[in-house]
Amino acid sequence: MIEQGFEAAEGFGQALLLLDRYFLSVPALEQLKSCHQASEARMHLVRKAKSNAFAYELPPAKKPGRGRLPKNGPAVKLKELFVTRAAEFQTTTLVLYGKEETVQFLCLELLWGQGLYQELRFVLVVHEGRRSILVSTDLSLAAPDIIRLYGYRFKIECTFREMKQVTHAFGYRFWSKSMPKLNRFLKKEETHPLEAVKNEQNRQRIQKTIQEIEGFVMCQCISMGLLQLIALRFSGRTLGLFFRYLRTPSHAVVSEANVAAYLRKSIFRLFAQNPHLSITKIIKF
Repeated sequence: MIEQGFEAAEGFGQALLLLDRYFLSVPALEQLKSCHQASEARMHLVRKAKSNAFAYELPPAKKPGRGRLPKNGPAVKLKELFVTRAAEFQTTTLVLYGKEETVQFLCLELLWGQGLYQELRFVLVVHEGRRSILVSTDLSLAAPDIIRLYGYRFKIECTFREMKQVTHAFGYRFWSKSMPKLNRFLKKEETHPLEAVKNEQNRQRIQKTIQEIEGFVMCQCISMGLLQLIALRFSGRTLGLFFRYLRTPSHAVVSEANVAAYLRKSIFRLFAQNPHLSITKIIKF
C-alpha cells in the first residue's frame, strides 16, 4: 500500500497519506524511506498509534565520558503521558466531522521503531473524554492540522457504506473448492492454511479466484467514482437528479444513491437519445 500510495503521490509531487494504526510499523517506514530515495516526490504519512505504543526520547547532544552517543534516549509509554504531562496540554477549536469541536492536545517529537529510531511527530489528543495518539512523518505539520487531517479518514467509512449499499461492491460470491478453510484465530507460530496447498493446479485456481474478487471490487470502485463525478458535475444542471423525495435533501450535491436511482430510471432513454455513443451501438447490435 505504501508503494501504491507513493505512485499516486508522484503525480502530485507531494502528498499526505492517511492510514490507520495498523500501518505504524517499521516495514512501512522503511518502504517509505526507500521510495523517497528513488524519487524526488515526497509523501508523508499521518496515522494513529496503538494505545500501548511506546517511543524514545531524543538522545542527548553530548555524552559524559567515553563511548559513542546513544541512538535513542529513555523509552516513553505514550499513554502514561496523558496523566504525567496533563498540565502541558493545549486547548483549541477545530472543525471535525463537519462541526466545531474543542480538543486538548500535546505535541512531541520522539523516536520510534526498535532499531529504526526515526523521529516522528506525536500528537496526544483528548476529545470528549476519548484519548487518541496521532503520528506524522512530517515534522513541519502543526498539531491542529494533524488532528484535522486525520478526521478526514471518516470519509473513507462513508465511501465504504455507499459501496456496500449502492453498488453492492462487497456482494461478490467467488469461491473455489481448492481454497482451504481459513482459521480466524491463527496463532503466529502456526502455519497458514494456504501454505499447505502444494498442488500447482489448486494454487492456480486459488490465485484466479482472488483475481476475480479483486477485479469485481475494482469495477465497483470505478462505478462509485463515476457516480460521484456525475453528482459533482451535474447536480446543479439536471433537475431529474432530485426526482426522489428526501427527508433531508442536499441543495448542493446529490448523493451517490440518488444518482444511481436516477440512472436506473432513465439510462435506456439516455441511450436512445444518444445513438452515436459506442455503448449504445454495442447494446443495439
